[in-house]
Amino acid sequence: MVTILEGAGWTRVSTVVLLLAAAVLAGCASSKAGDVYSRDQARTEQNVRMGTIEAVKEVQIEGTKSGIGTVAGGVTGGVAASTIGHGTGSAVAAVVGAVAGGLVGAAAEEGLTKSQGLEITVKLDNGQTIAVVQAVDTKTTFQPGDRVRVLSGQGITRVSR
Repeated sequence: MVTILEGAGWTRVSTVVLLLAAAVLAGCASSKAGDVYSRDQARTEQNVRMGTIEAVKEVQIEGTKSGIGTVAGGVTGGVAASTIGHGTGSAVAAVVGAVAGGLVGAAAEEGLTKSQGLEITVKLDNGQTIAVVQAVDTKTTFQPGDRVRVLSGQGITRVSR
């Protein structure tokens, strides 16, 4: 397969750029699960409210659209396509490759970082009803009637046991 790609203008530089782009995209994925904390959330105070789950609904959390996938795909596509043709043809191929690579990279970033989530509706002990969306946590299941803690701080709210 490498011979086919190299014959079509695919170079070792293109391969390295593609691998770096994949690594960058993988590093962009951050968990939105209820049991995952960012470094900034460690050692910070959170408000704790108690409540009872009223409903749990499966939802999808869209992927990130940071632009990293677009840039990585554009660079990869431009470099790969620039080896096609000579002179002006090579420049045109590079531009077309960069645009196509950018579109593919943006779609890949969003697709690789989307996740399954839960919309958890909680009736708090103070009578207020809230809904929190968080990523599915395979270690914890939530059912209507479960007693839970609702933790809030730094603009982030999560439901936990």
